[in-house]
Amino acid sequence: MELPKGKKVYFASDFHLGIPDRATSIEREKRICQWLDEISVDAAQLYLVGDLFDTWFEYRNVVPRGFTRFMGKLATLRDNGLQIEAFTGNHDIWMLGYFEEELNIPVHHQHIIREINGKKLFIAHGDGLGPGDKGYKFLKKVLSSKVSQWLYRRIHPDTGVGAAGWFSRLGPKHADTPVKEFLGSEKEMLVQFCLETLKHQHIDYFIFGHRHIAIEYPLPENSLYVNLGDWIRYDSYAEFDGKQLKLKYYKNNKRL
Repeated sequence: MELPKGKKVYFASDFHLGIPDRATSIEREKRICQWLDEISVDAAQLYLVGDLFDTWFEYRNVVPRGFTRFMGKLATLRDNGLQIEAFTGNHDIWMLGYFEEELNIPVHHQHIIREINGKKLFIAHGDGLGPGDKGYKFLKKVLSSKVSQWLYRRIHPDTGVGAAGWFSRLGPKHADTPVKEFLGSEKEMLVQFCLETLKHQHIDYFIFGHRHIAIEYPLPENSLYVNLGDWIRYDSYAEFDGKQLKLKYYKNNKRL
């Protein structure tokens, strides 16, 4: 793909809409919609790289309540011609067709590689990649199976969605504490994944969410690892102008 003159590609992840409470989530949702309005002026593509919701499960005829502003904004942007692609994360792994059917937005359950203006971009949420974390990788396989999805659909939505939300809120990601710092290349599983991938093919930019840190980390072969951070603490996103990918903060917000 060649970007039209003056157009850009945007990346964001880890909105975690729904936590820690309704009022805070709606405030964040409004901020995200405002950002979407502003980038729509020069956006050619938008990639939403997972964990858009803190919990999400699609029954055959039911989807989780809420997120009306966000959904409506995506629908308007798509209707106006903006190309949008989404990814599942570890919190919204059960996206099963609603985005495709109602919003005309494709959803990726695995990584993708895109070539834009001659630059190769590897895009994924990031959960389950890299060495170690065998327990989660096994759990992801179980949760992704059609048997698990069928069984979960047998639970009433009020119980199923409610229970999933309760378990999700046990995590520390929305607490008012500093995020875990970058651990260094030897301990960061996603960096290790990038280094291993570069042994077999060249990638200009690795773009991930999941880790909840906003960082640009240089790799060999003039490659760059970018973690998109989140919209809980950072309000961070990445912007590609056809020549360079940069990590940015909405309204110069960089809350640590």
